[in-house]
Amino acid sequence: MPMRTPKLDGIYAPRDLRTMSLDQLKAVARELRSEVIDAVSRTGGHLGAGLGVVELTVALHHLFDTPNDVLVWDVGHQCYPHKILTGRRDQIRTLRQGGGLSGFTKRSESEYDPFGAAHASTSVSAALGFAVARDLQQRKNRVIAVIGDGALSGGMAYEALNNAGSTETPLIVILNDNAMSIAPPVGAMSSYLSRLISSARYRSLRDMALVMADKFPYAVERRLKQAEKYARGLVSGGTLFEELGFYYVGPIDGHNLDHLLPVLRNVRDAGNTGPVLVHVLTEKGKGYAPAEQSADKYHGVSSFDVATGTQVKAKAAAPSFTKVFGESLLVEARMDDRICAITAAMPSGTGVNIMSKVFPDRVFDVGIAEQHGVTFAAGLAADGMKPFAAIYSTFLQRAYDQIVHDVAIQELPVRFALDRAGLVGADGQTHAGAFDIAYLGCIPGFVLMAAADEGELAHMVRTAAAIDDGPCAFRYPRGTGFGVPVPERGEILPIGKGRILREGTSVALLSYGARLQEALSAAEELDSLGVSTTVADARFAKPLDEDLVRRLAREHEVLLTIEEGAVGGFGAHVLHFLATQGLLDRGLKVRPMVLPDRFLDQDKPQLQYDEAGLLARHIQATALDALQVQPSRGIREAP
Repeated sequence: MPMRTPKLDGIYAPRDLRTMSLDQLKAVARELRSEVIDAVSRTGGHLGAGLGVVELTVALHHLFDTPNDVLVWDVGHQCYPHKILTGRRDQIRTLRQGGGLSGFTKRSESEYDPFGAAHASTSVSAALGFAVARDLQQRKNRVIAVIGDGALSGGMAYEALNNAGSTETPLIVILNDNAMSIAPPVGAMSSYLSRLISSARYRSLRDMALVMADKFPYAVERRLKQAEKYARGLVSGGTLFEELGFYYVGPIDGHNLDHLLPVLRNVRDAGNTGPVLVHVLTEKGKGYAPAEQSADKYHGVSSFDVATGTQVKAKAAAPSFTKVFGESLLVEARMDDRICAITAAMPSGTGVNIMSKVFPDRVFDVGIAEQHGVTFAAGLAADGMKPFAAIYSTFLQRAYDQIVHDVAIQELPVRFALDRAGLVGADGQTHAGAFDIAYLGCIPGFVLMAAADEGELAHMVRTAAAIDDGPCAFRYPRGTGFGVPVPERGEILPIGKGRILREGTSVALLSYGARLQEALSAAEELDSLGVSTTVADARFAKPLDEDLVRRLAREHEVLLTIEEGAVGGFGAHVLHFLATQGLLDRGLKVRPMVLPDRFLDQDKPQLQYDEAGLLARHIQATALDALQVQPSRGIREAP
């Protein structure tokens, strides 16, 4: 049972925090941490990050006039305490469930979520936009961005800091450093210095000194100003941010409200003094022993037992696609010492951690920097290595120019392993891999593959390793496989050739990717209705198996293409080929089945695919509709 929460029970909106004393706020923080632990133990989700910002969240909502003051969270996976304090506590146990709260910030969910985020490194850019909009509209509200040190590894964050620092726009950036990778250890002296340099008295003295420095000759003036800036930088470790144009304050203990409140109050009350960066040190998983002791600080968890921290995980009947990729990559890496892997801060999420345990020198985690990761892979390929860039489909979108300019134009053999292709369940619309077939399929020279099952994935890993004259990509879904045997080492597939799994004469189902099992189930049902059905696995979207498509078109009355992707993907390639070859001129009925033209909210994957219309019953209904056959009677309607 969760602990009693008398203080938290009286908070319905952040305004209820603003009259509280320091001791009352500390009690709220204790109860808030307990509430987050209990809620996530039931729903699963991101735990460690939220526990790390409990005190910071309380302090921000206590001191700032949210939602009038704009608070932008980076990534948003640490926002569970924020959601509880902003009127959503009664829904917090619906996190990441169908019809429930998103696991990230979401504009349509609350006025306290001014900017939606589930990908990293966006907060400073968005916050600067809010700050400039405020100035142009002559308002006086404050704008605060909270960005983690992990998100700060993304180049976009530095682009934004550079832009913001070159302006006089008032903006507060909170650097939530939970890895202690930037700053020296925090303590009483650093806390005192942070309070000192953030205070109005210090800043006025500093301004006076800088005015006096202007009276000296230029060379002396410049050195005096540099001395003041570097003196603060040496004390605090913030020289980099000073060079980017920010007034740096920190580091301070992010779990100590005695330290946090006076510093943030000083920053709040500083007035129009340009951009300020406050460096806050926190600990992921703070206050929950199992998370504190875990290597990943319980970054992402399934439901768990609060007393022990033991996570409830159903025993999988088959290995995950991610694991099959990781193990297949390791097999190839053993065979060829030129094979290396690149990931963007997701070694376990993409499965390359399996290879890194054996060949750590050939696995590279570039941080949240997909653009750099792709061009880094291009450089490796240009000098004879065989790089596999293992990046989620939805994250690879962030590196599109690099794919085109640095990889494809130069015909470099970078191999893209696209995990999370298709719908992804609880992570919802921000992580669904819906667009990669379309956005890669239009680039010249790419080989595109999609794994229908875990055995096919092993074949595609080996095939990708063998492709050495240009870029390729293979996609596969989140979750467990279908129980198909996985070979010890995959086979090299003939490029641009699909396969037929069952023969029929009336309807052809041409599947690209992991909807193949649904297509096979639909074919069984259609056959039971007297509709003879062929099922084919395309394997390749590019180059397209033209002989297979031509045969299916000529020998069947109806052709359905089925894919876990948006319009403009595999089905578009098939239709383009059919049209240019005149294969639509004799009455062939073609029905492309794709994801709907809208973003689908989080839910169980099966329910998402039901909503998307990509289950076996939808395939069957689409085929019967094209044939004008009544499902209950299995006969053609009279014209």
